[in-house]
Formats: sequence, C-alpha cells, structure tokens
Amino acid sequence: MMFKTLVAAALGLAMTVLPAAAQDFIAGIPRNEALIIQGPAAQNAEWFNLWAPGGGASNNGLQQLTADTFWFINPEGTGDSAWTNALAADRPQYNEDFTQMTVKLKEGIYWSDGVEFTADDVVFTVETQIANPGMGWSAPFTVNVESVEAPDPRTVVFNLNAPNSRFHTLFTVRWNAAWIMPKHVFEGVEDPLAFNNNPPVSLSAYVLHSYDTAGNWVIWKLRDDWERTSIGQELEEAPQVKYVVYRNAGNPDARVIEQMNHNLDVINDIAPEGMFTIARQAGANSAYWFDGFPFAHPDPTLPSVLFNHQVEPFENRDVRWALALLIDIRAVAMGSYRGAANLAALSTPPTGTAIVDYYEPMQQWLTDFELDTGSRSIRPYDPTTADQIAALVRPQWGDDIPDDPDLLKRMFGFGWWKQDIQAATELLQKAGFTKQGNQWMKPDGTPFTIRLMVEGDNIPTLARAGTIIAQQWSMEGIQTTVDVAGPTNGQRLGAGDFEAAIYWTVETWGGHPDLSFFLESYHSDFIKPLGEVQPPRNLQRWQDERLDAIIETNRTVAFDDPKVAELGIEYLQLAVEEMPFIPLMAYNKFAPFDTTYWTGYPSAANPYAASGPFWSNLRYMIVALEANPNAPQS
Repeated sequence: MMFKTLVAAALGLAMTVLPAAAQDFIAGIPRNEALIIQGPAAQNAEWFNLWAPGGGASNNGLQQLTADTFWFINPEGTGDSAWTNALAADRPQYNEDFTQMTVKLKEGIYWSDGVEFTADDVVFTVETQIANPGMGWSAPFTVNVESVEAPDPRTVVFNLNAPNSRFHTLFTVRWNAAWIMPKHVFEGVEDPLAFNNNPPVSLSAYVLHSYDTAGNWVIWKLRDDWERTSIGQELEEAPQVKYVVYRNAGNPDARVIEQMNHNLDVINDIAPEGMFTIARQAGANSAYWFDGFPFAHPDPTLPSVLFNHQVEPFENRDVRWALALLIDIRAVAMGSYRGAANLAALSTPPTGTAIVDYYEPMQQWLTDFELDTGSRSIRPYDPTTADQIAALVRPQWGDDIPDDPDLLKRMFGFGWWKQDIQAATELLQKAGFTKQGNQWMKPDGTPFTIRLMVEGDNIPTLARAGTIIAQQWSMEGIQTTVDVAGPTNGQRLGAGDFEAAIYWTVETWGGHPDLSFFLESYHSDFIKPLGEVQPPRNLQRWQDERLDAIIETNRTVAFDDPKVAELGIEYLQLAVEEMPFIPLMAYNKFAPFDTTYWTGYPSAANPYAASGPFWSNLRYMIVALEANPNAPQS
C-alpha cells in the first residue's frame, strides 16, 4: 500500500515535470516516430568500437541496430522457425570431420556509407582480431582458426585447427556474436584497440543520429537504404519506427513513472511491485509477455545458488545437497517474485525448446530419482510445486491463475525439491558435520557459516531470493550473511572471490536444444585457480571427468543431430546427482510495453522475437512494430 501511495504521488509530480524533460533527448523528433527504450548509462559515451574494450555501451543500440553477422537464433522460437540466415545465405556447411566450415553470403548488402559488404570484410574481421590480442573475439578465433580465405566475394572458408562442430556458434547471435568489421574503415587504423569508431558505419537497418556525451541517451535513425541490409531484404515495406532512442531511465521506480507518462515504451526490468502497479493502472495502454499474471518474460538464463568448489566444504556433494533440501522454494518464489517465478529443478532454464526437449521427458526420471542420505534413500523431487505456488497467489489474482495443470507448469515450473530438514541433517552428518545446540560445526570443529553474495538493487528479485535463503539456512543452524557486491559482483564472481552466490552460471540458446552455449566452458581444461579469472559461465569451477566426456562427445556431433538432446539429458542427470549449484528459476524479467505509440510487441502467444532491450534479437521486434493510429499527434 505504501508503494502504491508513493507511486501515485510521484506520478502527480511527474505529470508536470517529466514530459518536458523527455523532450530534451528527443528534441526535433516526432514522438510518434520514435521508440523509446530503457538503456544503460554509458561510460566514455564517445566509444563505438564493438570489437575492443574502451567503455561506451554496446547495449545502447550499437549491437542491436547497427551490427550484423551470419546467423541469429530466436531465444523464444522452436525448430527451424528459430533460425534466421542474416548475412549468410544458408546454414553453415562443414566437411565430414568438422575441420572446415564454408559460408555462402547474401548479395546486395551494403554498409551505411555505400560500400558493398563482401567476404573480404569477414576475412579481415578474423585476421585482425587474431593479430590483436585483447579484441573481443581474438581468443576464440586464435584457438580455432588455422586460416580463413575468400575464394570469391560471396564465399568464406574457415580452416580449423581441430574438429569443431560448433565453430559456427561464434557467428550465431543469441545475445550477441562475432560482429563483422568494416574492412574499409579499420584497414587504415593504426591501432584497432585504441580506435573509437565514432561515428560508426552500420551494416544493419539503423544509423547513429545523435548521442549525449554524458552517456544518458543515444538516438538511432532508420537508414534511407534500409532495404540494402540483411533484415531489410526480408521486409516488404519500410519499418514504421523511424527513430530508436535508448535512454537511461533511472531506478526501477523511475522507470514505472516514465512509462506511465508514455516517455518509455520498452522497459528492461522492474521490481514486481512496479509491474503490478503498471498492470493495474495502465490498462489498455500496456502489454506484457503474458496477458495476465505472472506478466514476466522468462529469459533463457538460470539464476541459481552458486557454490565455489575450490572453497571447502562446498566441494562436497552431500553438503550442497543438504543446503538444497533446507530451502523452502515456495517462500523464495513468493518473497522474490511475489509468486511470479518459473521454478527450475534441472540445470537448464525452463524456456524455449527446453520444455519439450528436457523438462517434459525427464519428469518421470526426476520423480524416481533417489538420493542416499547416509541413513536411508529418499526421493526428493516434488512434482506438485506449481500447484502449491498457484494456491498461494490465487487469492490475490483470482481468475488470472488457471486450473489447467499444463498451463500452471508453464507459469510456475514443473516441480522442485521438497524441503526436508531431516534428510539435510543426515547428509551433513554423513559429511562429518555435527550440531552443537542450533549451530552446525564443520568436521574440523569450527562453525559452519556462509557468506552468500548478491549483486544488490540492480537485480532486486535475486537480492530478495538471497536474503530469504540466507534466513532459511540460518534458522537451521548455518549462520549465513548476505554479502552485497554491487558493481563489483561480476569481478568477484570471475575471480572466485565468494563462497556462495545468487547469480546465473547457465545461459542457453533458448530456441535450440544444444547446450554448448554454456557447457563448452565447463570443460576442466578451462578451470582456473582462485584469484585468476574463470572463463565465463563455469563460475562454480565444477570439475568432473564424466562432465568432460559429455562435452567432448558433443563436439563431435552435428549441431542439429538428435543426439544433442540425448547428451543434454546426460548432463542434466549428472547435474542433479552432483548438485554443483542449486538451480532456482528462470530469470523472469518484468518488462512491460507501453502501447500508446506502438503496437505489435512479441508475447508468449506470439514469440516472434526477443523482447529484452539489450538482446540483439530485438532488431526483429523493432522492424515489426506498427504505429498506434490512436496515438497523440506530435
């Protein structure tokens, strides 16, 4: 109630202040031709070099609207419909042993300055980054590419150092990928690592219009020759969105106010309370991934309780399982997402093709799975979790909560682990722990305490989840302190400066069953000691010979081979047995759309594109939007 009151008061003030402020960043641009998106604040806003670190903000439209590469996978899609040939005319072509990949390129694509895109740009991209360590894709190109050649302007041949059936994924966009560099721009640059590329030439449908040197906004304009781009070639008429504005819209509460005042069409994420406020007050002027509760868009990313396997006692499977069984996931779902959480017992997010490839076929295996506590064998899986969460939220949301069990699973998840204090006790005793009063003691006689790291206000749902889990562990005799890392969160995770943390270590294609997007980095070859930066994703530093065998086999299997899902199930079963981290839920993002000026946003009913502002697949949403004929006139 207090939140509603504060928002209502703020809205009243904003009605007189914010519209005028909004004109500061879109001065001279018709509002009904501009799509306004929540963007990040940019450090060194003059920097537009996508291929080298230097500040800037690639998520402010630079990679979403100007960059291009061979292929895109829609994280919301399934089957062939999820795959898009962008610069490439067809799917990748490998030789029999996956040591060579050939790519055929589309004709008639031009950079925004009128220079034609050819295979020479691709060869230059790869060779330049290999020659300049520190560029964004230098390391994977160096590891994989023996040589790259262009036998003609529409053909590129990659000769690989070793068999790699997943080499094409370097050029396949989920979030981003290896973007193609403009040879005619960079070939005259002495140091590509120091070049700010300002203004950037575009290979996609939009070009830079203007930007704030303080980093608060960037405006992109539709190219006059938009049809001479890979996305333009697929369109029958010009996109109706003429301008795209990425702007820093402040904290989550400020984003709510800005959207209610129609100054923010697309939100990346807000707290549940803000989402519910918009849903109840915006009425017909708002659209969501789901028409009603839970509203949120589930990213193919898996927030989990991560354990640092190089810090004792978290290397012990029994300890990790005990901590899982001390969690009441219903309280976590209600406290973090107000019930709007899509729970995950498997170590892959319950989104996209994972539902039919993994969650549905593995339900019986999960139900039958047995865990040895040292005293007895238990079956810890509870397939009724969705029904339990639905019962908790139904009094508030009424008819928005269906009775159909299949729909409930899509909304709340397929199941999770039962909270079982006795089984957790037996597992800790099996691991050599003892309890003195209400305090668990480690085998060496010292108290078992945990520092549970969270990022903080930047992701409020996960910070809340961490607080609730810390309380549950503390109540059962494991004193747990919440460690708020703030802006150092990424650095500390990468260096292993944590005991346990709430974050994600699994990100999937979403629109494809292959798990190599994250699984490849789980190989023991990439394990680093504490203090050294761990390659992305295996933040827990999990090492297992059986895991290595799965990864190595996957490398020899074609991307679209049915065996991919079989190997995925092997990994998921191993992850259940070992519990290297505790999967919690999909990363549900409360990302409402304002429909005052634009309609046709993607949704669960029509998941034609990613909807998150920072996803590069967003470009397919932008060109599909239609102007609202009832919008206010500029």
